[in-house]
Amino acid sequence: MSYIMVDIESDGPIPGDYSMVCFGAVVVEPGLERTFYGQLKPISEKYVPEALAVSGFSREQVLGFDEPQEVMSRFADWLAEVSKDRLMFVSDNNGFDWQFINWYFHHFTGRNPFGFSSTNLGSLYKGLVKDTFQTFKHLRKTRHTHHPVDDAKGNAEALLTMKEEMGLKIKL
Repeated sequence: MSYIMVDIESDGPIPGDYSMVCFGAVVVEPGLERTFYGQLKPISEKYVPEALAVSGFSREQVLGFDEPQEVMSRFADWLAEVSKDRLMFVSDNNGFDWQFINWYFHHFTGRNPFGFSSTNLGSLYKGLVKDTFQTFKHLRKTRHTHHPVDDAKGNAEALLTMKEEMGLKIKL
């Protein structure tokens, strides 16, 4: 199984009504060198200015991004290239990130290469330390910048630390 850490930025709370602005992915493995980054043109006229501001882009900038079908097809091709194994989607907030990636894959390519499962990094950490009040965020080495590749790398670093230093049994 290949674990792919994903982070997305959007201009609103749900896919379809709002748009995924950009996303990043990294193969969870030592070195964290295999990454993907996509910027997507909006699919809707609706957006929440405060949500868009988190991404660091203006509405004018995102209107010039790539067509979502092109980006999602490139992402699917990248996933097929980096792993011939089953893919596991992992995210800091998989309830949010997963809904956008899943919707965009199904809407623009007809299928989601991740299948129907995802893993929440925070929940995994809470189980590992047996404390629902704990957070993994101190395990990140890469600064959390809201650039999705940076954020995915930081989260992947945390997962690698859980495996290498905390005894998480996971095959990466």
